[in-house]
Amino acid sequence: MPGDQNSAETEVVGTLDRLARADSGRRLWQKDAGLWSDDPQVQSAIRNRLGWLNVVADMQRSGVGEINALATAVRAEGFTDAVVLGMGGSSLCPDVCRATFGTAPGWLRLHVLDSTHPRAVQAVEEAIDVERTLFVVSSKSGTTGESSAFFQYFWDQVAQTGVASPGANFIAITDPKTPLDREAAARGFRHVFRNPADIGGRYSALSFFGLVPMALIGMDVSDFLARAAAMARHCGSEVAATANPGSVLGAQLASYAQQGRDKLTLVCAPEIATLGWWLEQLVAESLGKQGIGIIPIEGEELGTPEVYGNDRVFVHIALTDTEGGEDEQRLQALSEAGQPVIRLELADPLDLGQEFFRWEVATAVAGHLLGVNPFDEPNVQESKDNTAALLESYPKNGALPDEEPAVTAGALSLYGDGRKQTVSEALRDFLGHVAPGDYVALMAYLPQEDEVQSRLNAIRHAIRAATQAATTVGYGPRFLHSTGQLHKGGPNTAVCLQLTADIDGDVPIPGAPYSLGTFIQAQALGDMRSLQRHGRRVLRVHLGPDYMGGLATLEQALAELC
Repeated sequence: MPGDQNSAETEVVGTLDRLARADSGRRLWQKDAGLWSDDPQVQSAIRNRLGWLNVVADMQRSGVGEINALATAVRAEGFTDAVVLGMGGSSLCPDVCRATFGTAPGWLRLHVLDSTHPRAVQAVEEAIDVERTLFVVSSKSGTTGESSAFFQYFWDQVAQTGVASPGANFIAITDPKTPLDREAAARGFRHVFRNPADIGGRYSALSFFGLVPMALIGMDVSDFLARAAAMARHCGSEVAATANPGSVLGAQLASYAQQGRDKLTLVCAPEIATLGWWLEQLVAESLGKQGIGIIPIEGEELGTPEVYGNDRVFVHIALTDTEGGEDEQRLQALSEAGQPVIRLELADPLDLGQEFFRWEVATAVAGHLLGVNPFDEPNVQESKDNTAALLESYPKNGALPDEEPAVTAGALSLYGDGRKQTVSEALRDFLGHVAPGDYVALMAYLPQEDEVQSRLNAIRHAIRAATQAATTVGYGPRFLHSTGQLHKGGPNTAVCLQLTADIDGDVPIPGAPYSLGTFIQAQALGDMRSLQRHGRRVLRVHLGPDYMGGLATLEQALAELC
């Protein structure tokens, strides 16, 4: 059973004292990179990632007018839809806002494309009128491979309609002077929003990357920023650590993690359920490195106390005027059983503005306390490099490398260490790798569809019931820009189940010698190689041509074992 909760809370108080002695609040706002590293080169890089501290005021002063002018113009011209072509930090905040706020009357319907799976691209294309759609090409570096592929495809689709100037259907959000900035100028994009270069992607929600899509769906960007500005004041340089919401939360996260409670289980009110998507990236990519990490658990249904080990901390993010319902009852039972429960309240969904800022501060503070740099992502590039090498060799070989499966049964093929006699044997061996303190990461290179999500939820909860292990679900390649850093750079507690399938109905990438289907297959293979190189326990299940049927078969096989 979990340890004494009073003792754990005492540790948090001690951690806050450490922050006060370090003068962390003042040093954070002074952008003192010495909070995270003694290395002068690392400090220089960190100082170029702290612009998020000031971006709210910058956007209020000069950004809102530019944003609203664009949104008002495209609405007046009859645009009906907007599609964000992005990945990771450039797409998660817009996706949260799309799911939370919908579209105000008369404004644009928002779609977020951050999957290279051909079905994802086809679904977006089927949902829009290309001629009346504004495409938002979002990339901090201006070289993101997925964003570039999406852009090339939809530029070609717009050009095929015969419009005189395809660029009128495109805007870009990027850092100044990037390749995307130059290409947007060359192709006559309607507008380019040049974001402050000293903001990392996952800290960019309150910059142009997050705010432009908000305005397109009719959100009140000024109000949203005002909520964030209020939180920034509460987290100000002169506020004591014990009264600073960001410092308190950061101290809680770090202190509990250092006590072994590194599975940060997010429980969000239904109205803001997708906030967990954004928090997952922020926490995992910022703090999962050097063999250290906090593992965010998003979307896992709450269970009863007996299904949990002593590696959890729960954060309940609720709305003030709504009933807690079953979640609140279960959290109360968990608290009574000795599990720590942190409670945060929002007045209404627009308070997401304040939460974005609170959690950015908390993550920065937790990085200081854990001794990691929360502003880099040293292991993300590995999978990108593996993918690039596979795609470079593809035109010459005409195919991606074909590996021998450990076992094949019907449409299922399982790839991992050693030959197995049956699927059940391979899965039993896989589950046998799960030890106390581990987590099981489901890595689905599948379309993000409701039916797929339902099957994945059933699989993750069956695994949890059998092992007491925390579970995560990520869609590839989206998670490669999020929890992918944690999987490879964090503690070796990830037991990875990679899910792939045949591609039916591929989509070409104009100007490229490979298709989107080949792209996502290379991303899956490249990441598996990276995981294996880091000694991670990984099993790949290829579901065959019918991924829904394959998932059902996998679910049944796991249920029999569990």
